Amino acid sequence: MLKLEKVRFLNGNQIKIIAAISMLLDHIGVTLYPQNMLLRILGRAAMPFFAFMIAEGCRYTKNKPLHLGLIAGFGVAFQTVYYLFCRDTYLNIFITFSLSILVIYAMQHFKKCLFDKEKSLLLQIASGLLFVGSICFVWIFCAIGERYLYYTVDYGFWGCMLPVFASIFDFHQTPAPTLLQKTDCLPLRVCAMILGYAFFQRSSFMPQITMYAFAFIPLLFFYNGKKGKANMKYFFYIFYPAHLVLLQAIAMFLV
Repeated sequence: MLKLEKVRFLNGNQIKIIAAISMLLDHIGVTLYPQNMLLRILGRAAMPFFAFMIAEGCRYTKNKPLHLGLIAGFGVAFQTVYYLFCRDTYLNIFITFSLSILVIYAMQHFKKCLFDKEKSLLLQIASGLLFVGSICFVWIFCAIGERYLYYTVDYGFWGCMLPVFASIFDFHQTPAPTLLQKTDCLPLRVCAMILGYAFFQRSSFMPQITMYAFAFIPLLFFYNGKKGKANMKYFFYIFYPAHLVLLQAIAMFLV
């Protein structure tokens, strides 16, 4: 056990910091140095790392409505400001992850109902339909935007599904059988997300550069399951819009 703890040296805050730095480098490349492919490649770690931590947040949060409302609220607030200044309907990553969380919570509810012997068959079927319905809702929501060009969801449908893949083997706080409980381990959760990222990378609108993320995802195997000592949750919420505004200001100054 001691050796395993030494190998798994990354906590949640550290993974988010790596993701934030990766995102910053990517957006510097997009905004200021579009010909610098190294910055874009280093930026590929951001999406899978943040997606994995979204799944981890859903796994451990105690107040699910508050969690979903907080992410969605930030998304709507940022989107409103962005639209007022840029008149652009490209929906930000918080909207993407809000849709992810919606599906994950529907899946968690389905798992709890499915393996709870006290739940009626009707309730189990209803929870299953709710889960399938949540996936259909996300697909329709993304498809309408792409088809009619009223809006575009950041990273599209498969981007929304990426944290869901990371939650497939999450049987935390469910009455699942022992055999399934044993599948709830970090290696399988990371492998499931690698599979999800393969679907994501193969989606029609994703550029080939997204394939470089496969080189960074194995770092998640070193995650120790701990949050980290500092409470940095709101830092990451603010960092996203703040760095975008700063980079846009620098780009305008250099023009």
